[in-house]
Amino acid sequence: MRKTITLIALMGLAVPVLAQRDKDIPAFGTVEKADLLARECDFDKEAEAVVLFDAAEAYADMMGQIELVRHIRIKILKDKGLKAADIRIPYFSYRNDESIKGLTAQTYNLDAGGNVVATKVDKKLIYEKALNKYNSEQVFTFPDVKAGSIIEYKYTHSNLGLASWYFQRSIPVKYSRYRVDLPEEIEFTCNALAVLPVEQKTENKGRRTVKTMSMTNVPALRDEPFITCEDDYLQRIETKLIAVNNPGMPRRSLLLNWPQVIKALAEDENFGVQMKRDIPRTTELDSMLKKQPDPYQRMSTVHQYVRKNMEWNNIRGIGAFDGVRAAWKDKKGTSGEINLILVNLLKDAGLKASPLLVSTRDNGRVNTSFASSRVFNKVVAHVTIGEQVYVLDATEKYTPSNLIPYDLMYSEGLAIEKIDTWAWGWKVLWDQKPHFRETIILRANIDEQGVMNGNASVTSYDYSRVNRMPTLKLGKDKFIEKFFTSTNAGVKIDSIAIENEAIDSLPLNQSFAFTQPVNSSGDYRYFSVNLFTGLEKNPFVADNRFSDVFFGTNQNYQIVANVTIPESYEFETLPKSVRMIMPDTSISITRRVNAEKNVMAVRISLEFSKPFYTPEEYPDFKEFYKQLYALLNEQYAIRKKAKS
Repeated sequence: MRKTITLIALMGLAVPVLAQRDKDIPAFGTVEKADLLARECDFDKEAEAVVLFDAAEAYADMMGQIELVRHIRIKILKDKGLKAADIRIPYFSYRNDESIKGLTAQTYNLDAGGNVVATKVDKKLIYEKALNKYNSEQVFTFPDVKAGSIIEYKYTHSNLGLASWYFQRSIPVKYSRYRVDLPEEIEFTCNALAVLPVEQKTENKGRRTVKTMSMTNVPALRDEPFITCEDDYLQRIETKLIAVNNPGMPRRSLLLNWPQVIKALAEDENFGVQMKRDIPRTTELDSMLKKQPDPYQRMSTVHQYVRKNMEWNNIRGIGAFDGVRAAWKDKKGTSGEINLILVNLLKDAGLKASPLLVSTRDNGRVNTSFASSRVFNKVVAHVTIGEQVYVLDATEKYTPSNLIPYDLMYSEGLAIEKIDTWAWGWKVLWDQKPHFRETIILRANIDEQGVMNGNASVTSYDYSRVNRMPTLKLGKDKFIEKFFTSTNAGVKIDSIAIENEAIDSLPLNQSFAFTQPVNSSGDYRYFSVNLFTGLEKNPFVADNRFSDVFFGTNQNYQIVANVTIPESYEFETLPKSVRMIMPDTSISITRRVNAEKNVMAVRISLEFSKPFYTPEEYPDFKEFYKQLYALLNEQYAIRKKAKS
C-alpha cells in the first residue's frame, strides 16, 4: 500500500535543502585531519568503530511525497570494525512504492605526506538486491578501508513516509539527529522511546512545522545475552503521520485500523485470493486422514505432511508470491506459500483453521496501536480444537504440533477472518505448561590419579529438544562440541547414544561415557557436579542493560549426581543443603547433599516461572544470578586420609 500523502497544491510546499549551512554537520567531503588521526572513541575506549554523525531530514516534496535525506559518517578504529564498511540500505520496492536515489559515498585516508585522500565508491559497484517480491536493498562496500579510515555516504529515500529513527547502534554514536519538516496541514507524532536524554526542539517556520530531535554520545548496544530483537531496545524516536487538515476541507485521517488492513488482505492477490485456491489433494494424505477420526491427530497429520513434503526457500513473508498451487506443485516455496497451503489443507480436513499474521522474535514486537500489514514477517496457522488453540508453522521442522513455535512464544498474532464474523483479532501466543526442560543424571568415580570417569544421561524435553535438534542434524561431532565439550573444560566424550531423534513428541535422550580431570592442590582434590547443563558460565555479568532478559519460556533443570571417591580419600566439609528464592519468587533453586562413606549424592532442582525480566528488574536479577551460579559451580572438596 502506497504511503504517498496526496496533498492539495494550494499548500505551496517549500522544499528545504539539507545541504544548507549546518553548524552541527560538516558538508559532504569536508573531513578534519584530526578525525583521521584519532585512534579511539573518547567515550567508549573499546569501540571498534564509531559513528561520527548520522543526520537525516524528512520533508514533503512538491507532490506530497515524504522524502528522507540522510548523511552518515563513520570512523573505523580497529580491524574488527571493518564490517561497518559493508552497507545495506533496505526499502519497500513493491510496485515501486519506495526508492533509493542520489547515493554518493567515499572513503577518506591519510597518505604518506599526511594529506587527506578521498576514494569514491564506483556507482557500478552499487547494486540492487531483491530480498523478495516486496523488499529490496541497495548494497555496496567502501573501497580502501582500513583501521583509521573514515567512510561517508549520503542518499535520499523517496516516499518512505515517517519511519522510526534509531539514535543507537551496535557501535557508539557521537551525534545523531532527526529532523521532520512538514507543512502545518500535516499532523504527525514523534514519541521518544529512550532512557537516555533526547534533545527536542519544535519550530514554526511560516506554514511549516519543524521538529528536531538529537542525541549525543550514545553508547553502543552490544550483544546482550537473551535479547529478543535489538530494534526493540535501541534508543529511538517513533514517528507517525496522523492526518491532513487542508483549509476548507474535512480532516482526512492517514491512519488505518485493523479491519481495514484485514479487508485489504482479503482482497490481495497474494494473500486472501490464495486462501480460495483449491490445493490438489494427494492419495497419500487422504489415506492417512481416513485413519484419523480424532481432530488433534488429523491436525498433526496434515502438519507433519506439509513439513515433510514442502521445502522452505528461506524467504519469509506473509504472501504467496508465486501462488500456492505453483508452490505445491514444485514442493518448495516461501514461508507465506507453505503456511497458506497448510491452512488450506487443515480446512479441507474439517478443522477450524485461520491464517495468523505474526512477527517473529528477531523481527521485533508489533505496536498494535498502529495498523499495518507490513509489521508482520510471517503467516502461520491458527487452529482451534474445542477449548485448545494450536499454532503451526510448517517451515519449522522440529517443533511438534502441540508447541507454539519458540520464536513466537510470548508474542501476539493477528488472526485473519471475515470482519463480520468477529473471529478475527489479536491472539496471545503463550503457554506456561511446556518448558525449556532438562534432566541431567551423572554417575561417576574419581580415581587415585584425580580423573573423574562416569556415565551421563541428558534428557531434553519440549523447547530444549527443539533447541538441540538443528545441531544434531549437522552430526554427532558438532552436537557433542556445542552442548558438552565446549562448556566443560577437559571433558572427553565417548560412545554417545541418541534416542527418539525421529519422534518429536518424545524427549530427546542422550547417553554417553565421559572423563574429566579434577582440580588438585596438595592432598586436596576439587570437583563440580555442574556438568552438561548449559549453565556452566553466568551470562549476566554486565553492570547495565538496555534490553529485557528474554528467555521466551519457563525453564526447569534437574541435576542428579552420584560420585564415588577413592577409599584413600574422605569428604571435606560438604556444602550445605540449601534453598534459594529470588525476591519475586520467579526463580528458585534447591540443593540437597548427602554423603555416606565414600559416596556422595547431590540433587539440584532449578525452576523458572517467568519468561522475561525488564531492564528495571535487572539489578536484582543480576545479583540473584551471581549467587545462583556460585551455588551451581560450588566446588566439592575431598582430601587424602591421614596415615594411621
